[in-house]
Amino acid sequence: MCGIVGYTGRKQAAPILLEGLTKLEYRGYDSAGVAVSDVLGKIVIAKAQGKLEVLKEKIDGGKAIQGKCGIGHTRWATHGVPNETNAHPHCNDDSTIVAVHNGIIENYAELKAKLQRRGYQFYSETDTEVATKLVDYYYKKYGEPLKAISEFALRVRGSYALAVMFSDYKGEIFAIRKDSPMVIGTSGGDCFLASDVPALLKYTKHVYYIENLQIAHLFDGQAQFFNLDREPVGVPLTEVTWDAEAAEKDGYEHYMLKEIHEQPRVVRDTVGYLLHDGNIDFSELMLTDEALAGFKSIVVVGCGSAYHAGVVMQYVIEDLARIPVRVELASEFRYRTLNLRGDELVIAISQSGETADTIAALREAKAQGLKTLAVVNVVGSTIAREADYVFYTKAGPEISVATTKAYSAQLIAGYLIAIKLAEVRGAVSSEYAKALKAELLLLPEKIESILAEQASVQQFAFHTMDKKDAFFIGRGIDYAVSMEGSLKLKEISYIHSEAYAAGELKHGAISLVENGTLVFGVLTQEGLIAKTVSNLLETKSRNARLAVVAFEDIELPQVCEKVFSVPRTDSHFAASLSVIPLQLYSYYLSVSKGNNVDKPRNLAKSVTVE
Repeated sequence: MCGIVGYTGRKQAAPILLEGLTKLEYRGYDSAGVAVSDVLGKIVIAKAQGKLEVLKEKIDGGKAIQGKCGIGHTRWATHGVPNETNAHPHCNDDSTIVAVHNGIIENYAELKAKLQRRGYQFYSETDTEVATKLVDYYYKKYGEPLKAISEFALRVRGSYALAVMFSDYKGEIFAIRKDSPMVIGTSGGDCFLASDVPALLKYTKHVYYIENLQIAHLFDGQAQFFNLDREPVGVPLTEVTWDAEAAEKDGYEHYMLKEIHEQPRVVRDTVGYLLHDGNIDFSELMLTDEALAGFKSIVVVGCGSAYHAGVVMQYVIEDLARIPVRVELASEFRYRTLNLRGDELVIAISQSGETADTIAALREAKAQGLKTLAVVNVVGSTIAREADYVFYTKAGPEISVATTKAYSAQLIAGYLIAIKLAEVRGAVSSEYAKALKAELLLLPEKIESILAEQASVQQFAFHTMDKKDAFFIGRGIDYAVSMEGSLKLKEISYIHSEAYAAGELKHGAISLVENGTLVFGVLTQEGLIAKTVSNLLETKSRNARLAVVAFEDIELPQVCEKVFSVPRTDSHFAASLSVIPLQLYSYYLSVSKGNNVDKPRNLAKSVTVE
């Protein structure tokens, strides 16, 4: 969480910093700040509580602060309440060293006590002020930025992407990362630094992804990289395939609505990534058929919506490939006593590729000698670099905090993995495999047909905006979709919502159903529909209001107040269709309530802290 930016070059820095922070505001929006070095090397700091617009107004869009080198930050609070004092950037006592930081310094209290014993005083509640003054301590001791930063890194526990300016080094930025994302770009005589690619796309598509504990030095239009011993290291230059327009609203009121409508393209592109002429080709993943056939079981790890995509993946792989699969919350995976075998494949799912818990789970799996497959959306991300194999979803930049199109791309990745596993294991006939692939190619058109009926979803959202509680129920894959639908509603509407496997509702939770409680049923899995309908009727007898997402040719009881019909597809792929009305419902309900859809309270896009 949190977003950091940096710029040094030929132009006025503050407007560029603000523009970059605008592209990163999905990472945090409790407060924001910039620090700019003027022509004499004096560092000027401006900070504001609240949304970035407050800071923009305070410094007249950046025009009020002169200087061609600066750093900026948009905050998701971890240490200390959101206010101007705790906002970044933070500085030493005479403002000659200034830093911004994304991550958590786990031993900050211990370091703070050490610095206090040496006469340091603190004005904020943040771990970042501690980090800044630790750099100050070692700079005063050694008189050299690279040495100060390397000594800082040797004594800090936790995660960080840290960018630092020293007034003694006018026009220069120093940075280091550990377990938090950082991308660096150059263009002509300009250098850029950011937490994520969208902040740089307007200026350059050629970027460097530095590794853990590498130090970057930006100056005179160039970037140099060093290890902790201050020895130069090479970092490959990567070309970003996204364009700047992909990260814009393109006429939509919100990023979330735009991204919902991008799902047909995302599904088409992700299918087309590996499905060519009727064959699923994993050679780009560097994953051979022989290696796939050698795995005896699979573990899927993820957080939030990525975990829900993993639950769908579990059902589909087990049914098609006849191989045991278990899906784990990445935040719990690393803390369990794991009984893993060398013939297991661990699949780590993350949109950003920087999710802290998923990175930790991946590393735990690798430490135990298991092969790992990353399903990620961001080229060059930490998970992509560290996994043995990488499946890049083709969602493009996703700006809204609540994921939609990235989740849909992860579903497609799961389907392709399942079909490929089934083929190499001989678990399905060639005819059925061919039919499955053909059906995948039809999904984009079917999603488009659902989106064409969004007015019906919007109307129902308006008529139910007074609801305080909701339940989502289903069985099998429908239960996995219910989990995602419930999460979307919670994330952006702030309505209490729960997802239950339909058969579990009567084992306690049905006591919460009362007059007017909203209950969504998801009905796409043959053989399970009648049972879920029975569970819906149990809630109706307690005066619940029923809404259903179902295949268009399913007969449903008259008591269902609202039916969102989706085109029929192979039941293994139903999640890609049934989730669309639930995404739209959450979006329109949030809009009806006047919420900030793209930036829901207390949330950030990329969860880079545990």
